[in-house]
Amino acid sequence: MSGNPFIPLRCADTVIVAGNADREIIESLKRFNLNVIPTIKCVDVDESIAYHPDIVIHPINYKTLVIAPNVYDYYHDRLSATGLKLIRGEKKLGVKYPNDIAYNIGRMKNIAIHYLNYTDEVAKFYLKKEGLDLINIKQGYTKCSMAIVDDTSVITADRPIFEILKSKGYYVLLIEPGHIKLENQQYGFIGGATGSYSKDLIFLSGRLDRHPDGKKILEFIYNKRKKIHYLSSKKIVDLGTIISLNCY
Repeated sequence: MSGNPFIPLRCADTVIVAGNADREIIESLKRFNLNVIPTIKCVDVDESIAYHPDIVIHPINYKTLVIAPNVYDYYHDRLSATGLKLIRGEKKLGVKYPNDIAYNIGRMKNIAIHYLNYTDEVAKFYLKKEGLDLINIKQGYTKCSMAIVDDTSVITADRPIFEILKSKGYYVLLIEPGHIKLENQQYGFIGGATGSYSKDLIFLSGRLDRHPDGKKILEFIYNKRKKIHYLSSKKIVDLGTIISLNCY
């Protein structure tokens, strides 16, 4: 059964990050000697998520990415020399929910969780091929809502995600919604504010000082024997998940 491709097998050498991310975040990533690939704007979705990696890309496994047809050519040009398998998704993304959620699929060990009525059919096919159980939930921004700590541990502000994962034996920290910046929206999501450099180190896009559950979040991560690296000295912001890859 599969692990979680949002956590690289070894230290990442490449990351895909929001093309409109703060300069401080990009420079922080470069200090890890990472090949930083900024996303191209997906003009077909809402402005607030137009640069989010997890809106247009889903890693099926450590070597396979399914990419929305809207932006496929750009990532093919940037990643075709890496040996990754790049698959064009079927669903073209659109501006109105649920036309923007087809690739925003949450993952834990052995499962993929999403609003399956709207999951891209190509992604679904490859997820089933991985032997994953597909769990249906009426939350389309599933990956955005899940900060993956390890194969069996996750942080979320979404109660239905919390309840379904808890019932399946995963370790889940439920936090208060909000308190995460997302341009042009009331607030963003914890999953979109995180990424993993390795099995041992988690990236946070900014500080948790003003988050009411900041202490709980840090304790949960540290209790899983993980280290944290703050990519910015500013308030935590939803960038749409930093997707880390082992390309070389």
